[in-house]
This record gives sequence, C-alpha cells and structure tokens, in this order.
Amino acid sequence: MGKIILEDIEIYAYHGCLPEERKIGSRFLVNLEIRADLEKAGRSDQLEDTFDYGIARDIIYHEMAFPSSLLEHVAGRILSKLFQASPLIKKARIRISKLNPPFSGEMKAVAVELSQKRKA
Repeated sequence: MGKIILEDIEIYAYHGCLPEERKIGSRFLVNLEIRADLEKAGRSDQLEDTFDYGIARDIIYHEMAFPSSLLEHVAGRILSKLFQASPLIKKARIRISKLNPPFSGEMKAVAVELSQKRKA
C-alpha cells in the first residue's frame, strides 16, 4: 500500500452560503491523499500500473468549478469521482480550505476534511 499526495492546489472558486461568496469568489487550497496499491508500479515503472495523479488534479479542478453552498458537498463530489475513476484507490482523504473566510477578525482559513474508503 502507498500514498499519492497532491498538496496545496490553489484554486479560485465560488463556494459559500452567502450571496457575496457566490458572486465574488474566494481562494481555496485543496489537499488530497490517495491510498492505493503502488507495489506493481514501483516495480514496473509503467503509468498504467498506478493511479495517474493528473486525473485527480483534473477531477479537483472540474468539481471546484461548480459552485456549492457547502465545502462538504464539493469534497464529497470529488471523492465520489475519484473512486469512480479508478479501482486502484482504496481510501482517499481530501481537505478543502477557504482562505480568508468572510468573518470578522483574523483567520487564515476555514477547512473541511472528508475521507472515504472503497466499499468491499
């Protein structure tokens, strides 16, 4: 078992419950960790023996482009698409952080983290 990790993907998107958030948008950071059997790829050096993280990146950008009220919803959509994309994925965890959330006071970010395991 191994991990494929995508770190700090910065995306400008339009998620939030407030009308201003959906109109003005905000910066988000997405971090993804995928657990998969990477042994065969480690031996073969062939892309078809692993999960292509370019696919994960494309799924993240695609789903982040569709506005949602809740980050939980976006994260759930991304996880669902990842598991549909490859049977190699056994478990995945995603963290989506909204940078500079619309609250008074100093706050760097607010984040949601979801994880999912493949059902047997």
